Amino acid sequence: MYDLVSAALGAQQLTQAAQLIKQWQQKNPQDPWLKLAMGNYWEVKADLERAQITYARLLQNAAHPKVLSHAREGMQRVRDRLAQQREHDLSTAKHQPGAEKAAALVLEPVTGDRREPAAQGLAQVMQIDPYTARTRLPSKQWRLLRVGTAGELRYFCEQLTAAGAPARWVAIDQIKDLSIFRVQAIQAIEPQLRVICQNSAGQQGTIELTWSDITQWVVGQLPIYESVVDLDARGRLKRKDATQDYSEIMDWHLHGRGCVLRFCDRLYRYRDAMPLPPAEAFPSPLIAATAWKAMMRYCGDRITPEPITDFSGFGESALDLMELLPTFESHVDLGRSLPSPWDSAFHLYSGLRFWVASPG
Repeated sequence: MYDLVSAALGAQQLTQAAQLIKQWQQKNPQDPWLKLAMGNYWEVKADLERAQITYARLLQNAAHPKVLSHAREGMQRVRDRLAQQREHDLSTAKHQPGAEKAAALVLEPVTGDRREPAAQGLAQVMQIDPYTARTRLPSKQWRLLRVGTAGELRYFCEQLTAAGAPARWVAIDQIKDLSIFRVQAIQAIEPQLRVICQNSAGQQGTIELTWSDITQWVVGQLPIYESVVDLDARGRLKRKDATQDYSEIMDWHLHGRGCVLRFCDRLYRYRDAMPLPPAEAFPSPLIAATAWKAMMRYCGDRITPEPITDFSGFGESALDLMELLPTFESHVDLGRSLPSPWDSAFHLYSGLRFWVASPG
């Protein structure tokens, strides 16, 4: 029967081959030669994933030497065709308009029963071993997986999502072009919110908005470094930079206006800001940390979506890749003596969140 199916497949008579396989299944469904014929059928039909699965199961369960030999040959043919198809699709993606521009690819968290198949999909698409794939697949926060060209990362994003590992990609030019206004103080809340802010050129002005204009907000903490004296392994004094504190950043995303309002606990002008109601319960602006926390609670009661607060996990995954990206302004001014990749990582993260959620 195997020879009959092979002859039909060789003549591209797929309907006849399918009929022969169906008859064979009714007579002897456990015949390993039948499984091999089914693998051949899917291969000729160009359903390479099903052919690969069929051959893989044969290699795991079959004992007949000739069946195993044919299954190994079939598996190799399928892998070669998949590799050729991958190269062709990648080449096509790299030649699309705008494909040469820099971009970033992130993985979304996957939990529960979806993790194992998602890890297998990640391993297959990115051509890494299953163990590495499991360690790179996030469970709680977004993870910056790769930076590269837009065409390449668009292709990987589509393949990963189809394989059960949801991914997102954004061009770095979109991050650069995003309008950021650094808020100095909230000046009024009725009848509309009015904030004093600066644009990227340092020009000061006011923006009026309503709470419903805030379609999304991102909150993250950035480390503050200070020079400290420590002892080395030989007991000698040495100076090094160490994290002594954290600064909190809050971004309001206004998709309707295509911009972001950025607050910083260390730069907010508490003395110039109006006390948020109830005024008698609002802390003195002299106690900045307490005033900031009170303002965050006030915002949380009025902004409809919950804040996105998982930046720290993303930042840790992004630090090693930030230097591979073209430089862009972080729009974070914490008075550092040296630039910190954490500032750029936050701006990248907030921008990724903005563009992924943008209706446009």
